[in-house]
Amino acid sequence: MALRLTLKPNEKIVINGCVIRNADRRQLLTIENHADIVRGVDLLDEDEAGSPVKTVYYFIQTALLNPKVRDDLVPVIQKDLAALVPIFHEEIGGHIFEAASHVSCADFYKAMRALRPLIKYEARLLDMLKGKEAATAAE
Repeated sequence: MALRLTLKPNEKIVINGCVIRNADRRQLLTIENHADIVRGVDLLDEDEAGSPVKTVYYFIQTALLNPKVRDDLVPVIQKDLAALVPIFHEEIGGHIFEAASHVSCADFYKAMRALRPLIKYEARLLDMLKGKEAATAAE
């Protein structure tokens, strides 16, 4: 089954490690065979990977973009995902198991997608902690 992508003007996409940037018009691409694909908006810069969930996301992204390091990264990713399980409650923790399952099947994009809600949740938790620390420092 073909994958159809509509690219926004100037949108970046990575297909099998090749970075492609769309021109100034909306375009439709049809990918007719399996390829490792990720949109530019889904990419995380290394300096943004400063939290536990974002670090795992970055490793998964690296495995997606660089097939040469996949075999070395998969055990690291699985270990780091397992370490996250006791930190998050059951409802949000299900995303961790989903990501781990996708990593086991070498479907790295779906693993990244599974972690996106966890990244948002983690950011809210970290913001709450910063607020508490600021309130404590003000006392």
